[in-house]
Amino acid sequence: MKKRTPRRELAHRATGGIEVTLYWDARDDSTLIEVWQPATAEILTFGVARDRALEAFYHPFAHVPTGSDELLPALRA
Repeated sequence: MKKRTPRRELAHRATGGIEVTLYWDARDDSTLIEVWQPATAEILTFGVARDRALEAFYHPFAHVPTGSDELLPALRA
């Protein structure tokens, strides 16, 4: 039986050497942005307000939190 994860992918795009994914987390009804740069294997993951999620998906670097304590550890599903 496949284990179900509470995090669900809502949108994904690849452009300019990065991949951006928008997730919804069922545990707390939150939305997350994950930015992955395959060339360096760097991943940046941060929470974003639900009403700003689509905007953050298209412009993730404009929505990166300013405090490092707001960045979340990247988790691969």
